[in-house]
Amino acid sequence: MRILTFNFEYPPLGGGGGVVHELIAQEMATRHRVAVITSAFRDLPAHEVRDGVEIIRVPILGRKTGSASTLPSLLSYPPGAWMAARRLLRSEEFDIIHSHFAVPTGIGSLPPALWAGIPHVLSLHGGDIFDPSKRLSPHRLPLVRSAVNWVMERSDAVVAQSENTRENAYRYYAYRGPISLLPLGIRQPPFPRVSRAEASLPVDRFLAVTVGRLVRRKQIDLLIEALADAACAEVDLVVLGDGPERERLEACARKFGLAERVHFFGHVSETRKWQILAAADLFVSATAHEGFGLVFLEAMAAGLPIVTFNHGGQMDFLGDDVHGHLVAVGDVQGLSAAIARVRGDPDAAARFRENCLRAAPDHDIRVCAQAYESLFEGLIARRGIRAAVGQGT
Repeated sequence: MRILTFNFEYPPLGGGGGVVHELIAQEMATRHRVAVITSAFRDLPAHEVRDGVEIIRVPILGRKTGSASTLPSLLSYPPGAWMAARRLLRSEEFDIIHSHFAVPTGIGSLPPALWAGIPHVLSLHGGDIFDPSKRLSPHRLPLVRSAVNWVMERSDAVVAQSENTRENAYRYYAYRGPISLLPLGIRQPPFPRVSRAEASLPVDRFLAVTVGRLVRRKQIDLLIEALADAACAEVDLVVLGDGPERERLEACARKFGLAERVHFFGHVSETRKWQILAAADLFVSATAHEGFGLVFLEAMAAGLPIVTFNHGGQMDFLGDDVHGHLVAVGDVQGLSAAIARVRGDPDAAARFRENCLRAAPDHDIRVCAQAYESLFEGLIARRGIRAAVGQGT
């Protein structure tokens, strides 16, 4: 197959949606022709081939960091994507167009699909249709809601990665067509084991780790507040990731007297991330919402017990008292108590680790990529049959 994909954020830009797009693209590129049209940023090359995937970056306006987009960058992506797609489709035929995120990506990818008569697949990632932490969340803006509805209605297939994302699409939008459920996956990593001392981690502390962009939706401040409880006095927190909230969160740690116990590592390499996960005792998250939550799959692959809230896409694959403890949304005291329970019950922690490790292979990226391949092949075949019937053959 010849697969043209679109995403306004493709690594090193963005978060989990871009990461899983890259993993799917790399896996498919071992068998198919795959190209990506994404956003330019600073000194990233306008064109490159990486891991078998052709990457075309289009100019955008106003993006200040790799970890967070701005309104000008979102609005300027679709016109650049249209022009790049028109040039590419004039020189080469593609069988399928795949868009990650309804907005702004779908606005950039759907018109080229309609112009060229190519099947269009839309993958909803959650934050493109619902983000409770944002006053300007797509579901709260009538114009954006209309745009999302248009992209869903005109796509040949709409995919959600979790029941929560599918429910939000039907709850907040007028679209009533089918939405396929296709869970995401990760590449199961080799674990480069190093000692805590070698990894510059606290040696004699119970170590909780969280991973994600430092944006308001992740609610790292709630984790810091939870650690201030006396029940968590022996717990340190390692924060992996960067973003616009970092200064505020560092101030929050100082406010609670936790500057020595909350360790901000910023953006780290994949190898470094897996080293830290392998050396930790617990994975924690207080995110306001995740459409799926790749970080939970990474924690499971590392065999880490998980403490998080009991709402979001992660509920499709996390079980309370199975993989860790799931706490009522916003319950900071509940987070503190759950962290303390994992620390104080080694037998339960060992059971959680075993359950996570047992479940992790079910979420391999190869399973996800193969499901997308089957979807693409079915759409291409149906389009071919309709074309043949239309021509009277």
